[in-house]
Amino acid sequence: QVQLVESGGGTAQAGGSLRLSCAVSGFTDSSHCMGWFRQAPGKEREGVAVIASYGTTSYVDSVKGRFTISKETGSNNLNLQMDSLEPEDTGMYYCAAERLGKGGLLLCRPDPSGFGYWGQGTQVTVSS
Repeated sequence: QVQLVESGGGTAQAGGSLRLSCAVSGFTDSSHCMGWFRQAPGKEREGVAVIASYGTTSYVDSVKGRFTISKETGSNNLNLQMDSLEPEDTGMYYCAAERLGKGGLLLCRPDPSGFGYWGQGTQVTVSS
């Protein structure tokens, strides 16, 4: 059974930093895409950053240069370092995973559609 559990959310002031982590278990596809997504109240869920099993990363424009996605060596555990936070970054942050290739995603990109495995989310609040 695949499980994704996020941690590290909280409250930060604008300009501050937070680091999110996602513990992944039971996910065995060697070719995969994993990523972070967020949803603000009253808005659609949107992509933040993704990382493919071969190492390529992709970010939405609004977080480029401020957020860094990474995977822990030897595991599928996922991290998101968030610096220079802005109030617009407030929302529930989710990690997700999906196979790349046949039966899964064609491309690894920060688009929530097509991801089949999701965590429960962790709240991030940025105050001005």
